[in-house]
Amino acid sequence: MRARSPDRVGTVERAGASIHYEVFENHEPTLLLAPTWQIVHSRHWKMQTAYLARHYRVVTYDPVGNGASSRSTDPDRYAARAVLDDLLAVLDASGTATCVAVGLSMGGGLVTSLAALHPERVDAVVAIAAAHTWSVPPEERRRDVRWRAYDPAYWRTDWQDFVEFFFGEACSDPHSTKLWDDTVGWSLETTGEVIATAGAGPDLDHAELEFAVRAIEEPVLLIHGTGDRIISHASSETLREMIPHAELLTMDGAGHLPTVRYPVRVNHAIRDFVDRVHGVPRPEVAWHIGHGRPHKVLYLSSPIGLGHARRDVAIAAELRALHPGVQIDWLAQDPVTRVLEGAGETIHPASGFLANESAHIESLSGEHDLAAFQALRDMDEIQLANFMVMDDVLRDGQYDLVVGDEAWEMDYHLHENPGLKKTAYAWLTDFVGYLPMPERGEREARVAGDYNAEMIEQVARYGRVRDAAVFVGNPEDIVPGTFGPSLPGIREWTEANFDFSGYITGFDPRALGDRSQVRRRLGYHEDERLCVVSVGGSAVGVDLLRRVANAFPALRRAVDGLRMLVVTGPRIDPADLPVVDGVEYRPYVHELYRHLAVADVAVVQGGLTTTMELTACKVPFLYVPLRQHFEQNFHVRARLDQYRAGTFLPYEEVLEDNLAALIPEALAQQVDYVDVETDGAVRAAATIGALLS
Repeated sequence: MRARSPDRVGTVERAGASIHYEVFENHEPTLLLAPTWQIVHSRHWKMQTAYLARHYRVVTYDPVGNGASSRSTDPDRYAARAVLDDLLAVLDASGTATCVAVGLSMGGGLVTSLAALHPERVDAVVAIAAAHTWSVPPEERRRDVRWRAYDPAYWRTDWQDFVEFFFGEACSDPHSTKLWDDTVGWSLETTGEVIATAGAGPDLDHAELEFAVRAIEEPVLLIHGTGDRIISHASSETLREMIPHAELLTMDGAGHLPTVRYPVRVNHAIRDFVDRVHGVPRPEVAWHIGHGRPHKVLYLSSPIGLGHARRDVAIAAELRALHPGVQIDWLAQDPVTRVLEGAGETIHPASGFLANESAHIESLSGEHDLAAFQALRDMDEIQLANFMVMDDVLRDGQYDLVVGDEAWEMDYHLHENPGLKKTAYAWLTDFVGYLPMPERGEREARVAGDYNAEMIEQVARYGRVRDAAVFVGNPEDIVPGTFGPSLPGIREWTEANFDFSGYITGFDPRALGDRSQVRRRLGYHEDERLCVVSVGGSAVGVDLLRRVANAFPALRRAVDGLRMLVVTGPRIDPADLPVVDGVEYRPYVHELYRHLAVADVAVVQGGLTTTMELTACKVPFLYVPLRQHFEQNFHVRARLDQYRAGTFLPYEEVLEDNLAALIPEALAQQVDYVDVETDGAVRAAATIGALLS
């Protein structure tokens, strides 16, 4: 799922080929994000598009040879002049008179040629790791025999082997497995035959082009990494010598694709440059704490499920008790906003710019199946877009403290860009460590280990980024084992880098009152046996709801007076579920824990919040983790084992006969769960609130 979809798409026909373009409408100026080598398409701008489109009008297009544009086997169709004419055709078709032209690698050379030969269409140029007529290959590339694969004859015979090698060189920065996966995948959307043909097209006249490049008057920004294995940094130094007024931003150690590997820095550089070119003021914010005004806190609560919101509301209440008058603004999205609105919290208006993470997760799910680790990896574009929203809010909001409850984008990109931290920052999580699912094979195990290693390195290098780190639980709740080969133990590392709040339910079961009275207030009768079925705040659990609802006739035969309440949550339409006599559907239920507390039994997904609420209320329950979901199958299950709570049930065994046997057993069992602490929010708030003192 993309962070932002275009406002309109179009196709322009030119010289026997169709060119697909996209327009993200906004106010001027227009930024043209030009294509690079036909080996990839316009999605290589995925980390720039959503952010830049919030501030400018943006146009992108796929080159002939890849993406949604035509494939051609005519070498002349890929000639430098033809590629430049394609660009001009897109500008005309999209209604773009002039633009800030931005290009990467070969695209950097393309936009430089555009400014040189068609200056009337260009306001300014941003050329990133630009490949051009005067490019200098890195010394290592000249010596490495593997570069013999850079040969059209080889591309025609073993395209995949070449692109895997090539992008291994292009994605040379540490911890670039996702970047490599993406670029290899994009390149396999075309063929070696097409790219070999593209490489055979004629070039522009070098002398004419050099004269025109040296005459460029428009502002130029060059960006290049010193670790580029494809086009040497010296190539941009050469271009700066040819265009003396050009600015050169050197990214120390960065490889060939900083747009995706270091997107925050690239995005800021592009925006700062464009704003200077067009005279847009960017006042600096003076950060300070207190000084006669109430403290201001920006609270970020993960939208993956509803549990984070419930505990965060409880922590916020305790922060207000510690610091009366504190102003708390929430940067959040559906379904979290429903909890916050029910609690009377203030939602920051910039929340409307956030890309929907729950919808992304749902789009990748199957029948009670979610490869959670891969889903998180595939959310990199969305998380970057959301971090850029957070970054804009923090730049403009004068907050004294940021609290991120599993706001992974904030934590990751702050560690990648520690200079952006301008205020106190507290981090909360209820699990630590990506654990591979065995059935997903050796590659996921290696990649998960690499992600864990990157996190460990970030915290070791920039531990100052987190002023407080709170594990929502106890040391005993942490899964056993290590982060991966040659990496530390998970519990050992977590104990060294986190404070522990104990679990946070957000309520005290003892304060709910007499169980019989609560049941009556909620509309349940004493002679009923209440079974609550719930799958949390996303739509991923809809298949579990169907199975349990369809089993209800058998369950009612097995249990006298059984009543079933199925809580669909905010993202599942009850109309999509089977109509079964005796099954009651409700959408989102505010303070669902009250219903769980008076239930006789429950069937739930394997999420931590609902299972721990049932544990706290000492209600027998069956829990069914999503298949391939590492957190539910490992982290949550280990914690529930620690509390001696719940009965694990694989989804494959959610069958009528099994449920008809297990539900009566659960109703008859003597609950002996370990008590769940009730002061977790107080302890977390004390740790976080100290940052406001």
